Amino acid sequence: MRLKLYQGKWNVVWHDGKRTRRKSLGTADRDTAERRFKDVRIEAPDETVADAVALYLKDKLDQEAPSLDAMDFAWLALKATFGHLRPDQIDPKLCRTYARKRRSAGRKDATIIKELSFLRTALKWAKRDGAEFEMPEQPEPRERYLTKAEFERLLNACQSPHMRLFVLLALSTGGRASALCELTWDRVFFDREPPAIQLSKGESRRKGRATVPMTARLRKALEAAYGLRTCDYVIEYGGEPVKSVKTGFRRTCARAKLKGVSPHVLRHTCAVWMIEGGASLAEVGQFLGHTDLKTTYRVYARFSTAGLAKAAKALE
Repeated sequence: MRLKLYQGKWNVVWHDGKRTRRKSLGTADRDTAERRFKDVRIEAPDETVADAVALYLKDKLDQEAPSLDAMDFAWLALKATFGHLRPDQIDPKLCRTYARKRRSAGRKDATIIKELSFLRTALKWAKRDGAEFEMPEQPEPRERYLTKAEFERLLNACQSPHMRLFVLLALSTGGRASALCELTWDRVFFDREPPAIQLSKGESRRKGRATVPMTARLRKALEAAYGLRTCDYVIEYGGEPVKSVKTGFRRTCARAKLKGVSPHVLRHTCAVWMIEGGASLAEVGQFLGHTDLKTTYRVYARFSTAGLAKAAKALE
């Protein structure tokens, strides 16, 4: 919601999710308009944070966004603190209060950042102005990744074909769990040179969804799975796509006696192994689908010592 001069009078202009609307404040004086503007904000029924988020979630529902469940969970946490407010009432102090509240409930800063980022994105999409966000500091990147021996233990602990295939895919492609669960056979290209897997669906670019070559080990596993397929999805169970591997993966890690390992650790392991094998950070970033190389450097630069070897010679 903003002020705009129209035909000599100040107007309130906003977007209701479908079209731009305008309401005259009946004055050409800017100071008077700003005083009346505050009253209009209070009275506008569609100007609460909850209203803006509802429009955003409806749009994502119409688009069948795969991350809709995560958005709903984020909003469930945010609603009590922010829902009844106007967007312009969100300020850094309130964000800090929210962060303390979530920490007291046992939530990590990474989770709090995701929740506040969702809210900021929703308000930006709905074109609601005035909110000022402050995020917790980004936590240090996780150090946990699997050694090759640990990976083999994990693979051997898989009791179902779909879990074994997921583990191989996650390590060999660096794909996120959501992308791998959504992967369909029409995006697995055995006949390309080299054979490749397209993790994106071909729509607008989404984070972490690159097209990557197959390893020989993964190709062998995929060819076997393709011969036994009963639906269009690569990761399937009982003829149906597997929507989440969290429970099965957690149990597999327990059998392998591996602690602190989540599906995302396999993506992290993929990157670390490539770096240890001599890949540049730019190549790793492209493989992981990073849209900004700064992300690759922030997370993985500390694993890349090859580029420092020349500098180290000066110390001899």
